[in-house]
Amino acid sequence: MSGPAPADRPESRPGTELRSPAGLRFWTLPQARHWVLAAVLLSAAVIVLGLLVQVLPGDTAAELRVDQSLSLHHVAVLTAVAMGINLVFGPVAGLALVCLGALCLWLVRRDLVRAVGFGLVACSGWVASEAFKLLVARHRPDPALLFDPLSPETGSNSYPSGHVSFAVALAFALYFLARGSRWSRPVAAAGAAVALTVAWSRLYVGVHYPTDVAASFLAAGAAVVLLTGVWNRFGPRLAGWLADRLPVGAALPSSRS
Repeated sequence: MSGPAPADRPESRPGTELRSPAGLRFWTLPQARHWVLAAVLLSAAVIVLGLLVQVLPGDTAAELRVDQSLSLHHVAVLTAVAMGINLVFGPVAGLALVCLGALCLWLVRRDLVRAVGFGLVACSGWVASEAFKLLVARHRPDPALLFDPLSPETGSNSYPSGHVSFAVALAFALYFLARGSRWSRPVAAAGAAVALTVAWSRLYVGVHYPTDVAASFLAAGAAVVLLTGVWNRFGPRLAGWLADRLPVGAALPSSRS
């Protein structure tokens, strides 16, 4: 007799929690039905858009004018906000935030599986952005052409934005944690607002073109879609592996979770 259809398997239903023989619960993430195809299409869109903006005549010059316009109208308060975002969502501070959140989930809530899942989803945006940067290799806006360059950067690492990709993936990670609770909608709305603010800040600072930040939403989306599918498929094995190797109770959720 054939097994249940993929859509009927417990691990394919978002919000379910599977328990390993050792008692470690697995955290199932919301998953697109055709997650492989969705991830491929999103990734293809990122690559095609990145190649188009480099070959279309006048596109980069037109986008540069957006950065120049923002650079010409810098305001002290907005500059402080943009530079703060530049620091908080950068690689060092961003990784520290993710590690802090994962440690809280593990040590306070005693839920190692959620801690690992949260960390992977939150970091997936950065990983995806770095991969696409290598494929597209678009140069950043020339700071010498800006009226007030706030954070001069050069090199072939403009497309897509790592800061924006990280912000989008972090928003997904936090929403997954809040999903099913009264905080799910506020967290989703706040995450979207923060991601859009980070996108604005990268243009305001003058280190990215508009298409860089737009593609970041697609890149992070591709990463999250792919990761959730892989996590739901292979994560239960990871949960079992952790349960077999950690001390009893070290990775089990507390009664408050």
